[in-house]
Amino acid sequence: MVELKIGDCVIQVVQGDITKETTDAIVNAANRTLLGGGGVDGAIHRAGGPEILEQCKKLGGCETGDAKITTGGRLPAKYVIHTVGPIYRDGKHGEPELLRNCYIRSLEVAVEHGIKTVAFPAISCGVYGYPIPEAAKIAITTVKEFVEKNPHFKLVRFVMFGSDTYGPYCEVLKSLGGVEI
Repeated sequence: MVELKIGDCVIQVVQGDITKETTDAIVNAANRTLLGGGGVDGAIHRAGGPEILEQCKKLGGCETGDAKITTGGRLPAKYVIHTVGPIYRDGKHGEPELLRNCYIRSLEVAVEHGIKTVAFPAISCGVYGYPIPEAAKIAITTVKEFVEKNPHFKLVRFVMFGSDTYGPYCEVLKSLGGVEI
């Protein structure tokens, strides 16, 4: 685990299963329909149960770079913040800005709902094909900048399922002053 303290907030990178997180909210790397899918999205819907899907059906989908919130259903987390990451083409079609917006909008939704602890997956790094080192840099620098300007959070955790994402996310956090715990 690598962590960085910013004011009262700790930013962490851990390896694990986001569906087991006990943070106030977890973030779902969703598709635009919000009706479930593969990867993290499918795992969250399976673990959280039908209540999440029922609430998602009422949200009318979600645009890339935006975020919407539902209950956590049967998950340990009380809420799921659903965000839609960009499909990576070549990095020249707005992908970095859209990915940045996923993190900003997710954190804004968390603030609006009084959420103090949140866990993120590696948004867009699975089937959406975002290069992991680039995604890690965008994710962690965006969250760090947001936390510095908005001293609302106690914990922002990046939960990486595999070592392919864990290593690069740790390296970026270390480059910003994070330390191994």
